[in-house]
Amino acid sequence: MLKTKVCIYARVSTDQQSTGLEAQVRALMEYCRLNSIQGVELFTDENQSGAKASRPALDRMMSLIRNNEVDKVICYSLSRLGRSTTHLLKLMDEMNSHGTKFVSLSERLETETPAGRMIFTVLAAVSQLERELIAERVRNGLANARAKGIHIGRVKKRDSHMIRALLKKGLSYRAISELCSCSHGSVHAEKVAMRKDEESARQNAEAQAGVMPQVVAAPHPTEEVANNNGHKMVFAELNTDLPDLDLAAA
Repeated sequence: MLKTKVCIYARVSTDQQSTGLEAQVRALMEYCRLNSIQGVELFTDENQSGAKASRPALDRMMSLIRNNEVDKVICYSLSRLGRSTTHLLKLMDEMNSHGTKFVSLSERLETETPAGRMIFTVLAAVSQLERELIAERVRNGLANARAKGIHIGRVKKRDSHMIRALLKKGLSYRAISELCSCSHGSVHAEKVAMRKDEESARQNAEAQAGVMPQVVAAPHPTEEVANNNGHKMVFAELNTDLPDLDLAAA
């Protein structure tokens, strides 16, 4: 089967990306014009994360590749096709198995040659490394902010004290949410937190009640006698009945 179709693929995660969808498509179409490439079909995924293996336009394009209808795939950069090394290599293997070539403009990469395929593997690994380093910096930044007491995330607006008081009175989620102007989910979250606090308080109380007072043992009779009369101590320890001795004569 003669393959005449060339697919150009573009993707953006958000509308605010510097390399927008329109800019990618313009660069791809210009590449096709300069290289006299015809029979082009455009596939675009808008507001789609590259971390997702399944995307509407990408899935349609891969379906054509599996049907042996695509001669070449052209994209603006590797990151537009995918973010995961595993996913990128899987796509590459599938393209190779169906005789589909791949071109990435930013990396000047073409997989028609062994060198191009090797470079693709290396660049895909570097792309994932860069993404993981960015994620690590974000995590470290968040941890540092928390350590400084900076609140991260949504501000808690529900009245915990009032919700707990109403829960203890047996009111329903619906009634409490109306009285406290909050969602059912907030009421449930507060109930879970209250149960955890009560369980923690119960365990602490049981732990304190289980501490036995220290009992100081009374001294052994022989020890007490020893402080006053060493001779009698010996007799008591030996448990021997001896007649009284004339200590003065001794």
